[in-house]
Amino acid sequence: MSQLQNDDNWKRQSYIVGVGMGTLFGALAAYLFNRAAEEDAERNGGKPEKIPTGQLVALLLAGLGVARQVSELGKSPKKR
Repeated sequence: MSQLQNDDNWKRQSYIVGVGMGTLFGALAAYLFNRAAEEDAERNGGKPEKIPTGQLVALLLAGLGVARQVSELGKSPKKR
């Protein structure tokens, strides 16, 4: 029973850390995006330009790459 509780404890802790870091990173990214969009809107008559689809796809692929790298951190060095 103790081993099972230890397994759940480190998993729960990693979820909490992951959610916390994701929240902070997301909030920072949203702040930086909004600040840049606001500056752009001031230069272009009050309305920011739309984000090109190609940039969104590139950002999605970069995010998938980061997620893959994070998942590799969980493996032992011998299995990498």
